[in-house]
Amino acid sequence: MAKYDLTPRIGQNLDRHLVFPLSEFLTAKGLYDESGLLKSKLEILEKTNMIDYAIDIWMQLYPNDEAPEKLKARRDEVVEELGRLQEKVAPVVALMNNEKAMKKMEEMRDSKALINYLTQEWEFKVEMMDDLVALAKYRYECGNYSVTTSYLYLYMLIMPPTDKNYLSVLWGKLASEILAQNWDTALEDVNKLREYIDSNAIGNSLQALQQRTWLIHWSLFVFFNHAKGRDAIIEMFLYRPLYLNAIQTMCPHILRYLAAAVIVNRSRRSTLKDLVKVIQQESYTYKDPITEFLEHLYVNFDFDGARQKLQECQTVVINDFFLIALLNEFVENARLMIFETFCRIHQCISIQMLAEKLNMKADVAECWIVNLIRNARLGAKIDSKLGHVVMGTQPASPYQQLVEKIEGLSVRSEALENLIERKLKAKNQDPVSIVWN
Repeated sequence: MAKYDLTPRIGQNLDRHLVFPLSEFLTAKGLYDESGLLKSKLEILEKTNMIDYAIDIWMQLYPNDEAPEKLKARRDEVVEELGRLQEKVAPVVALMNNEKAMKKMEEMRDSKALINYLTQEWEFKVEMMDDLVALAKYRYECGNYSVTTSYLYLYMLIMPPTDKNYLSVLWGKLASEILAQNWDTALEDVNKLREYIDSNAIGNSLQALQQRTWLIHWSLFVFFNHAKGRDAIIEMFLYRPLYLNAIQTMCPHILRYLAAAVIVNRSRRSTLKDLVKVIQQESYTYKDPITEFLEHLYVNFDFDGARQKLQECQTVVINDFFLIALLNEFVENARLMIFETFCRIHQCISIQMLAEKLNMKADVAECWIVNLIRNARLGAKIDSKLGHVVMGTQPASPYQQLVEKIEGLSVRSEALENLIERKLKAKNQDPVSIVWN
């Protein structure tokens, strides 16, 4: 299964702290040598301020040796530096505990007026905001993600988007919210970051492409944990041309997650046609059992091939950090897709044959089909004596056709509007390249 593991590709586009959950998952799955994973984790930890965690990993690797003195000495250095940074921004941090000040900051929308107010009414200097960002970064490197989110929230209340630290803060805030598992706020931060990148605030098109590639990877944590993530990932990855272009250019492996999101999202079946087209276009650069499943089913109408790929898909899903929670839904919906496609082609179907296509026993398949017909109100009936499913005619719903056309027009109109805006805006800003690393 290691050949289907995307962690090495995904990890190249993540902040080092976001790699930790993936490493823990791989350790639990046993896909790689445990010693190698521990060494990789230790190498990453040595670049952070999480000294106690690094010592724990060292002791797991070398149980008969004492932890290096340099690690113990760094612990004292980290505590000392943290105290120094906190002292420099004490007046700013104090604002967080003042209800009157926080209310004023949340109400005021003009950054210049807000800074003037804070300077006059409180012990505040705008230069302190650079120190606050430094403290937030240091706290983040210590693994204090919840505290980091508070500091960066305060920064974003006060400073304008034109500030030199703004993009870096957006990335840091998103990473911290993900690691603190604040999924509602994290989704808001994904949208803020996307809007900032798409507003031509980035220096040039190559840098913007890199930023979008990072955002695509970081957003996977949010999309597969938020209740609205299944719709959001389709809208962003498939129907925002700039992000679809980034996927096709820089990271076609992301098609696995887009395909999985479409498969488990019954309400977005209308997107299958567009998705399959993209999968076909990129099949020469990337394919895996999930993308091949859709190709077999909707391009080749190869039901035996789709059935075999579905078996492989289950192994892929159960060993994928982002998809494992979708296993049961994925299998159920993939079987439903096979059943629906098969029924469009055949009028009368043997339950035994259908059971084989679905990788199920005949009696289990019959119960599954009965429930499906009842719950989905399919125009079909079962002939138990002959062991057949007899399909009725199902005219397409005019309402559904209208909804699909409106959705397509809306997406194309938005893409056209964004294109016109980008053409009209002058790119006068200096190049910017920011990573929360």
